[in-house]
Amino acid sequence: MSTAAVLLTFGLACAVPGGWIAFNVRGSAASLERWGDSNAELRMHARGDFSPVQRRMSARLHRLLGTVIALCGCVLILGGLLELA
Repeated sequence: MSTAAVLLTFGLACAVPGGWIAFNVRGSAASLERWGDSNAELRMHARGDFSPVQRRMSARLHRLLGTVIALCGCVLILGGLLELA
């Protein structure tokens, strides 16, 4: 398999989900925030701690990380396109 195909494949695999979260399509960042909060609550309950959950990652941080991943995917895509040329 050529290097261009690998770079294009991994680039698309990073850019699409990262962009989905970065642009908060269909509330994806907010749902990731709720999912993290519910998992933290379940872990705390399993330990016997029934205090309120402290939020660790907000939807804004999820969107920021999604932006970084999408930009890295775009760099990989550009590298794959340059490899084709």
